[in-house]
Amino acid sequence: MFVEAIQKVAGFTRAIHSISRNFGIQKVERGAATLFFVNEEGWALTCKHVAQWLTQADGINKRYSTFLTESQSLNSGQKKALAKKQGFDENKTLEMRVTFVDCVDRITNIHFFLHPEYDLALLKFEGFEKVSYSGHPVFLKEDQFAQPGQMLCRLGFPFPEFSNFGLNAEKDILEWTKTGQVRSPRFPIEGMLTRFLGDKTGKIYGIEMSTPGLRGQSGGPLFDSEGRVVGMQSRTKHLHLGFDIEEKEVIAHGKVKKVNDYAFIHLGECIHVSVIKEFMNQHGVKFQIG
Repeated sequence: MFVEAIQKVAGFTRAIHSISRNFGIQKVERGAATLFFVNEEGWALTCKHVAQWLTQADGINKRYSTFLTESQSLNSGQKKALAKKQGFDENKTLEMRVTFVDCVDRITNIHFFLHPEYDLALLKFEGFEKVSYSGHPVFLKEDQFAQPGQMLCRLGFPFPEFSNFGLNAEKDILEWTKTGQVRSPRFPIEGMLTRFLGDKTGKIYGIEMSTPGLRGQSGGPLFDSEGRVVGMQSRTKHLHLGFDIEEKEVIAHGKVKKVNDYAFIHLGECIHVSVIKEFMNQHGVKFQIG
């Protein structure tokens, strides 16, 4: 039921890829998130927690760049002392590189506008001459058309399979490369609208879904079977069901084993379309409703 809708929404939904490593660890960790463009002017939507994650990268890399400069003439022991002084350890991110996949031809700056209350952010890309996305979202005109029992779909990039990166051993920095897999496959997940989420004043700001939003789908659109945007994936909560099993004897592979199991239901939470439209209007962002 979502085949045509997914094809439509995929045109303006894009992945954010990141690579990072901790101090003293050579292994590179891949990360992903999602955004979707609102119009041809370079305005895009994502989660506030994604935007905050992106803005942290610049500070992390500047700190590491300073460390590299100051440690150039130091021996191994002196480098470790300097690292300890600057607070580097294996539990903290040493460097982080971010790329926006198939968004625009070039970027000179990105402005971030964070919602003061909800997990919502606007991004304004600047310096580009050509966009790499196609189409634009149509936001649900009548907010009340989305009701419990309706089947909706989310689109994002929860499984980072890209491999176009490496550690430059000579410079001791992470780099994006021209080889390897550049993209990760998009992944849709459907679910039923179960309940609305309200704040302390009673204002509806969110939509609860019967299925989880997956890691990497944060910032991706929530849409109906016609492809109209109804919300944006924000987070997933985990509710204890109470169907607990403790020291239960089962036979597995011909052997008696005692198992424990604590059941949870994982429910996605999305920012409601009414909040998204209100926020875009506040910042003078052009968008289409239907």
